Amino acid sequence: TLGNFWQTAWLEFYDHMEGDEWTIFLVGAALVPALAFWGFNGILLVADITGKPTFITRYRIQLGKNDPVDRKKLWKAIYTALGNQFFVSFPMLVPMFYIMKWWENTFSKELPTFQWFLVELSIFTVVEEILFYYTHRLVHHPVLYKHIHKKHHEWTAPIGVVSIYAHPIEHIVSNTLPVMTGPMIMGSHIVSVSAWFSIALVTTSISHCGYHLPLLPSPEFHDFHHLKFNQCYGVLGVLDFLHGTDKMFRQTKAFERHKVLLSLTPLSESIPEPPKKEE
Repeated sequence: TLGNFWQTAWLEFYDHMEGDEWTIFLVGAALVPALAFWGFNGILLVADITGKPTFITRYRIQLGKNDPVDRKKLWKAIYTALGNQFFVSFPMLVPMFYIMKWWENTFSKELPTFQWFLVELSIFTVVEEILFYYTHRLVHHPVLYKHIHKKHHEWTAPIGVVSIYAHPIEHIVSNTLPVMTGPMIMGSHIVSVSAWFSIALVTTSISHCGYHLPLLPSPEFHDFHHLKFNQCYGVLGVLDFLHGTDKMFRQTKAFERHKVLLSLTPLSESIPEPPKKEE
């Protein structure tokens, strides 16, 4: 029944757009993911700026940081994020559009099954993990870090919008291509592309948000990367484990907190940092 609902909704949208593939692609690959990103981050920004609602701020990972966030630094991050979206991500959709048209499946009137979407989602995730891990380590090379990746690491205690606060080259190579490549390889339907882009943007926002909120994926892994710089380069952590780039992380309380929070008690309270040794 749910499948029929989405199929009907898709056909109605397709007919409303009069089958204009470019417009459909822009809505699915640009507008919907952008709304997901800014809608989610809009809620977080209220907490970052005002310190309210306390339901969110009490789950802060790095206690005492961004409490409240530096306004000048925040506006710089927002302007850069918008610039990356409009002048980097959106133009990259043009070649992607023609690649997807070549597959002749992206704008099909028949939606993929939910089971097939789950298969695609698994492949997208693996592709992103591989490409992001190695490109991320690449921009940490001293030669590139100073000129490119250092911008992103201005935030040692990140917030959600910082997920795409990066040098344009990094945004192309390390942020956008790892997410775009999976759908281009698979020749995915635009609805799958739209869902995947939205999931990827919200997930990376969670990883950077600075709050370990109930029922959401743990952001401890990537937050630790911003804190220590040379640990936890990936998304899932699989390649970090294989390459040993999470050894320091695994010895910390942050690793113990790296799980989905299933209660309302902040993990910073139930698994607190050990008291600092007196000088």
